[in-house]
Amino acid sequence: MKVSGILRVKGNTLFTVTPDEPLARAVDIMAEKDIGSLVVMEHGELVGMLTFREVIQSIVKNGGTLGSTQVRSSMDDHPLTCTTETEIDEVRRMMLERHARYMPVMDKKMLMGVISFYDVAKFVVESQSFENKMLKAYIHDWPADESEAKGESGAP
Repeated sequence: MKVSGILRVKGNTLFTVTPDEPLARAVDIMAEKDIGSLVVMEHGELVGMLTFREVIQSIVKNGGTLGSTQVRSSMDDHPLTCTTETEIDEVRRMMLERHARYMPVMDKKMLMGVISFYDVAKFVVESQSFENKMLKAYIHDWPADESEAKGESGAP
C-alpha cells in the first residue's frame, strides 16, 4: 500500500500560503476551509508547513494574540515529506516518530498533495476491513472435507 492510494481517494485539493503572509490570514483560511494545515510555498517550492500546532505556539509566544506575525516566523521550515511511492507503513512510522499530523507529498520538487494522520489511519482501516472480508469469504467457501464431499459418515 502506497501514498498514491490515499491521494487517489482523497483528491488533490491544496491550500497554500506564502511565508510573508500575515499569520492571521493563514488562520482565517484554515478556519474557512476547515483544515488543520497549510503548505507554505515560495517561488513554486515548498518552504514550510503551517499547522494548528505552530499557530497555537505562536499565539502563546505572543501573549495570546497573533499580532503582526508572519507565517515565516511560525511555520515548520523543515517539514517531513514523502513521495507517492512511499509505503503506508513507512509513512505511519515517520509520522509517529516526529509527532507529525500532516505530511506534504512530493514528486521531486512538485507538491502532489498533503496527507494527514487521519487519512493514513482511515486508509489502513479500510484496507484491513477489505482484507478481512476477503479472508472470511475464502474461509466460508473452503472446500468440504473429502469424506463429507463423498457422503461418507465418520460414525461406526
